[in-house]
Amino acid sequence: MQNNQRKGIMLILSSPSGAGKTSICKKVLETDKNLVMSVSYTTRPKRKSEKEGKDYIFVKKKKFDYLQSTNFFVESAHVFDHFYGTPKNFIEKNISEGKDILFDIDWQGAQKLVDYSKNDVVSIFVLPPSNKILLERLKKRNEDSEEIVKKRMSKAKSEISHWIEYDYIIINHDIKKSAKEVKTILDSERKKRIRQKFIFDFIDKLTKNLVPENKLFSPLN
Repeated sequence: MQNNQRKGIMLILSSPSGAGKTSICKKVLETDKNLVMSVSYTTRPKRKSEKEGKDYIFVKKKKFDYLQSTNFFVESAHVFDHFYGTPKNFIEKNISEGKDILFDIDWQGAQKLVDYSKNDVVSIFVLPPSNKILLERLKKRNEDSEEIVKKRMSKAKSEISHWIEYDYIIINHDIKKSAKEVKTILDSERKKRIRQKFIFDFIDKLTKNLVPENKLFSPLN
């Protein structure tokens, strides 16, 4: 790590399904070269719009269980009859190199990441403008059955109840505007003193040859 490089941030976006967090993530990634997406492992089937290795790493339940038994995941969750897990080595490598990681995960995963490395986490909860719009967005995706859509809507209240556990709240009226809000939060968090690992050495060098104020002038006789 270079001496002027800060430690990386774990930026979490959570929301009820259909609130738009995945679309926001994609927009933010387009504008920030120092931000990388955490790619989770999952046992659920791949959707038509998803790409292997980019959106998720799709594995069978047996493989997922094996990886979990070897402590491969820093967090894992059981959501809508499927399992999701975040690989530990990916996080440790990028954080130590000063890379920020973007997580598109639910509140369960967010809690586990906070337990894992609280000082490195910045969490944002994304809310829909209304229940009506949430339902419209779920149907518009046209990737889930009517039964799954109903399950997601029925679980929304429980998911939204965890909003108070997050650092920031965004109401997603517009994807572009919400992405800008996320970017503003990220830029601000990057400047926090706790993340500036180089600052102590920098301050020492900056002040080394400065003369203290009380020695600038000789006392009058």
